[in-house]
Amino acid sequence: MNRFTGKTVLVTGAASGIGRATARRFADEGANVAVVDLDRAELQTASAELPDERLLIHAGDTAAKDTAAAAVGAAVDRFGQLDILVNNAGIASQGDILHTDEEDFARVLAVNVGGYFHMAKAAMPELVKTRGSVVMTSSVSGLGGDWEMFAYNTSKGAVTNMVRAMALDAAKDGVRVNAVNPSFTDSGMTKDMQADPDLMAKFRERMPLGTPARPEDIAAVIAFLASDDARMITGVNLPVDGGVMASNGQPPQ
Repeated sequence: MNRFTGKTVLVTGAASGIGRATARRFADEGANVAVVDLDRAELQTASAELPDERLLIHAGDTAAKDTAAAAVGAAVDRFGQLDILVNNAGIASQGDILHTDEEDFARVLAVNVGGYFHMAKAAMPELVKTRGSVVMTSSVSGLGGDWEMFAYNTSKGAVTNMVRAMALDAAKDGVRVNAVNPSFTDSGMTKDMQADPDLMAKFRERMPLGTPARPEDIAAVIAFLASDDARMITGVNLPVDGGVMASNGQPPQ
């Protein structure tokens, strides 16, 4: 498929995991791809397989307003337009409210909520021109709570309604806004958890399909939501979770 030939996508958090897989998926489908992450060297390594003539690398902290404006401007200067924003950069912090300090809480919200706000606000005027699309990487943690993930749950809960509010406001300009909500995904963010076989057994028990997602699985759904195949879908937080959210919490028999 070449659903994105001639289109430009900007992907944040593209140096690893879901972001890296998403950049590759869009490039494979013909898009010009602007990738954003904190570390330029890591971005260059992650993007080595992408075609140079359709690639823009931009290093910066998405929690900073200036990074958003610079990244969007660079993508438009290089490729002439912006059609799709994938807000994917994110961080996590473990702990309940009593064990979450102010600095960690503020940083998680600055990246996971503030970064999505800055990027979407900077991109929206360009997306209006192209009647484009925004896809957010959220989480099932934005649809239901986790134990001892207070800051992360708070941030992803905010993204859930950010998607809905933006979708309503942007629809008049032909811009669609959606989110993917993965459950446990085999990525750098979950590396420590994957080293614990007892914990992984518990995760698999909760997943009807029985296995964590690969980043490529999430990237495929992001590409679908950004494509014309999903032209009637907006304001949706779509679980890509192996069936986790289908359960009422009862253990399997």
